[in-house]
Amino acid sequence: MRRLILAATMMLLGVTALIGARSQPQSAGQTEINRRFIGTWRLVSIESGTPNPSRGPRPIGYIYYDATGHMAVQIMPDRARPSWSGSPTPEQARDAITGYTAYFGTYTVDERAQTVTHHREGSLTPGEVDFVRKFEFAPGDRLILMPVNSTSRLTWERIR
Repeated sequence: MRRLILAATMMLLGVTALIGARSQPQSAGQTEINRRFIGTWRLVSIESGTPNPSRGPRPIGYIYYDATGHMAVQIMPDRARPSWSGSPTPEQARDAITGYTAYFGTYTVDERAQTVTHHREGSLTPGEVDFVRKFEFAPGDRLILMPVNSTSRLTWERIR
């Protein structure tokens, strides 16, 4: 499974690079706060008042922010995943993506509001285009993202 997320992450990075070459990204700016976002972060934990059973107890994932204002994220559930040979049935395909998060686009930081907005250009699942997250930087080179209107906290640790 970890090979699957690594392969999917590499594909997503390639797509993000192509989009960056074709589109006019929203600049991430060059303030100290914006520079702190830039890099690759590994998911440490998801805390929520309403747990998501389709994610399992310890989902894994990565989030990337670059200096041109682009970002990408993938979170893979920690649960039994279906396997099949040949083409999946509709039920197998649904089970494979349930609890999996994958999207890419641009991002902007609002330092005053202490939010980062992910402007989705492509996503595994439909829904809102912009995801607004409160953010805080924590000791140990950690980034905590909290969806507005939610009690969830996603803790990410910078990969060095």
